[in-house]
Amino acid sequence: MLPLSRRDIAARLADPARLAQLSATTFDDADPAQLDPARAVAAAVLVPIIWHDSGPGVLLTLRATRLSAHAGQVAFPGGRVEAGETAEAAALREAAEEVGLDPRLPLLRGTLPDHLTGTGYRITPVVGFLDPPLTLTPDPAEVQAIFELPLSVVLDPAAPRRQRREWRGRMREYWVWPHDQHLIWGATAAILVNLATLLRR
Repeated sequence: MLPLSRRDIAARLADPARLAQLSATTFDDADPAQLDPARAVAAAVLVPIIWHDSGPGVLLTLRATRLSAHAGQVAFPGGRVEAGETAEAAALREAAEEVGLDPRLPLLRGTLPDHLTGTGYRITPVVGFLDPPLTLTPDPAEVQAIFELPLSVVLDPAAPRRQRREWRGRMREYWVWPHDQHLIWGATAAILVNLATLLRR
């Protein structure tokens, strides 16, 4: 697949017909029948695409191991939407708090369909463009490391794979993205799959 330009990606994110072909996703351990989007807590994540000369990459974080929820897991910068905030404002605020990203820097280009989690959150992924060099300072209370997944991997149809294991008395399937150091799965992996589906069409 030929590399996508900024204009290509922005056009796909702004195309209602393309977005309509995607659907809201749910966390793999959740029973869709028990999820009520209207009662879910609003949250947002920033999906930052950094445009290096050598090729763009998607910024991800490794959550601190001492966190009470999802410790040590890979995530996008993000969190709960506060009263009076838009998803975009929440994503920028959380990215500033977690990795020290200046909220004036990302050029926001659109949102992906919401992701419903088994813990009752409705996450809106906000896609933004960034140009290096960037000075990022992770908050050690929340973020253990910052790294990138090359966009070329996201665009590779063979990259994500499904894994199965028994959890809470039933077999569970979930997406996993390849990385030589970190396990990318769960909500983050599902959001990346939706991004990949949109960009590959």
